[in-house]
Parts: sequence; structure tokens; C-alpha cells
Amino acid sequence: MGRKAVMAVTGIVLLAYVLVHMAANLKAFAGRESIDGYGHFLREFLEPVFGYGGFVWIVRVVLLAAVVLHIAAAVSLTRQARKARPIPYAVKQGGYAARTMRWGGVIIALFVVYHILDLTAGVLNPHGVPGEIHASVVAGFSRWYVVAFYTLAVVSLGFHIRHGMWSALRSLGARTAAQPAALAVAVAITVGFLSVPYAVLLGVIR
Repeated sequence: MGRKAVMAVTGIVLLAYVLVHMAANLKAFAGRESIDGYGHFLREFLEPVFGYGGFVWIVRVVLLAAVVLHIAAAVSLTRQARKARPIPYAVKQGGYAARTMRWGGVIIALFVVYHILDLTAGVLNPHGVPGEIHASVVAGFSRWYVVAFYTLAVVSLGFHIRHGMWSALRSLGARTAAQPAALAVAVAITVGFLSVPYAVLLGVIR
């Protein structure tokens, strides 16, 4: 139960971040000043207490801890389940998302590393100037293969969220609402994240 609680709490933390990050990404539609200004605001937030950019680093540390604990709990629970049933089912149980949670997690992890090197560190971005988020987003997503990789990662994230929410809601007793609620959130997040790279690729965002 303790490991399931860790999975639930860290899952909530990560989902909250995903939603905030998606909302921030959508500022690209409002123009350069909107999304660049948001990035500047985050680095100035609570500056007297944590220093310039300190709040951002706190968020990063919390997210890293949440990811590590989430993965550790997932691996531990998976090993326990396998020990409890060493002989696999004759017919695979669960849906597509449930059976691909592991590979989806690997794809998401690889994408997060690339995303940090691309838009955070600017190492892999053609523009890569600190603070110029809009220009970096346009430069990065102007490449079709980056958008293709981004699509694969976001779709994997959507499946991951759908299954995670479905499982969590069922555990809380909301069996009837679990599937439609989880699907709605997953679709909204997938569409929200993919709207920006495709808008850049199609010339809507320049």
C-alpha cells in the first residue's frame, strides 16, 4: 500500500506539472512577449527568497524526486506482481496502454532528456539563446523529425496518463467515471501539447 501511495502522490505531482507546462506552452499562440515574459516571470518569482531562477531549480528538484520515486515504486510493484504469478496469463490482461506502460515510460524519459537539451539548455536547438523561448520553440519545431519524435512522446504520455488516471480513479471507487474522465484528460493533454509544434510546422506560429 505504501508503494501504491507513492505512485499516486508522485503521479499527481507530475500530472499537475504537465498541465501547467501545457498551459505555458499554449502561450506561444499569444506571441513572443507572452511566452518569453512567462519564462522571465518564473525566474523572478520569489527572487528575494531563493534568488534569480531559484524557484525554477526548486521545481526541477521536486520533479526529479517525483520521477525517481514514481519509477522506483513502479518497478518494485511490477517485480512483486511477477513473483506472485511466475506463470504468465495465457491471454494478455489489460488494454494497450496497460501493456505498453513500460515502453511508454522509456520513450517519455528519453524525450525529457532531449527536451531539456533542446529548449532548456539550448544545446540541441538551432537558436538556443537563453530567455528567447519563442524563437527557440519556432527553431526547434521547424524540423519535421523533431515534431515526429515529439508526437511519439506526447502520444505515449497520453496513454500513460489515461491508464494511470483510470487505475487511480478505480482504486478510489469511481469505477463508472474512471474511463471517460481519464480519456478526456489524456486527449486534452495530448491535443494541447501537439498543437504548438504542428502550428510551428504549418507556419501558424512564426
